[in-house]
Amino acid sequence: MQLEDLRVVLKVAEFRSITAAATHLDMQMATASAAVKRIEAALGVELFVRTTRHLRLSSAGERYLPQCIAAMSMLDQAKQTIHNDLDIISGEIRLAVSSDLGRNIAIPWVDDFMEQYPQVTLRAHVSDSNIDFYRDALDIALRYGAPADSNLYGFKICNVPRLLVASPSYLELHGTPEHPKDLLNHQGLFYQLQNILNDTWHFLCTESGEKPGAERSYKIKPKAYCAANDGDLVRRWCVAGKGVAIKSSLDIANDLLAGHVVSLMPDYKIPQVELWLISPSRQSITPTVRLLRDMFRERAKALLTQLVDKGLLEKSVLED
Repeated sequence: MQLEDLRVVLKVAEFRSITAAATHLDMQMATASAAVKRIEAALGVELFVRTTRHLRLSSAGERYLPQCIAAMSMLDQAKQTIHNDLDIISGEIRLAVSSDLGRNIAIPWVDDFMEQYPQVTLRAHVSDSNIDFYRDALDIALRYGAPADSNLYGFKICNVPRLLVASPSYLELHGTPEHPKDLLNHQGLFYQLQNILNDTWHFLCTESGEKPGAERSYKIKPKAYCAANDGDLVRRWCVAGKGVAIKSSLDIANDLLAGHVVSLMPDYKIPQVELWLISPSRQSITPTVRLLRDMFRERAKALLTQLVDKGLLEKSVLED
């Protein structure tokens, strides 16, 4: 009896489908079906009751598989303990990351990490859509915002200011906004997630005549010139001079440093976000993940420091 065959059987039981399990495990359906048959042949019983439309556990499967799940969990924990003790940096990294941050920042960082540790492999899930660690077979996710689910584990990487930006070519044609209300006369480039258009921008500012520490808030809804469910496309539109956009300072850092875009209205602050590395369980936090976390923190701080040195961000962003 092969452990890999047993892992396939457990996935079939989880999804109640050989096809779904095969897709999740990135294998042919015939391969998954053969694994189930080998396990059943070794046991001498059928673990599943199959019909033309459905698949469910047999009475034998209901008794056998829960104990298998516990046994596999113990084996995985034992393997991780050995790796922890030996500080082994190896294995596959199954990482989810948003499109803009992933393509332009995080994946190049991971590429450098893998050159330093050649026994590490990568399976990247690059998407702005919401993720499901179990459905998408992921170990970690690099995402903006702390984990909302108390069952998840997370490590804060850094603070990330957001900036209003536009290209020099756009500003030459349309002028430079100096107040949030000016944005009503500009072309907005918006991000859209699950058919929700994020077309309302919020700003905070301490204006002259206000009490010390008092901030005035502005809620502005510019003209929606272009919108996309891909943050990297919004960035590309902005660089190409199609309009103004609000972007994470990390996502747009290289374009800011190269002068492809400029930061606008620095006195009007946009609520900042935090970058987190999120994991579904303690078992996923391997020595490789911890080292990767430290690398993300180091690289993010270095990039933000460049923006601070250029006067594009306040020094306080580097504080925990």
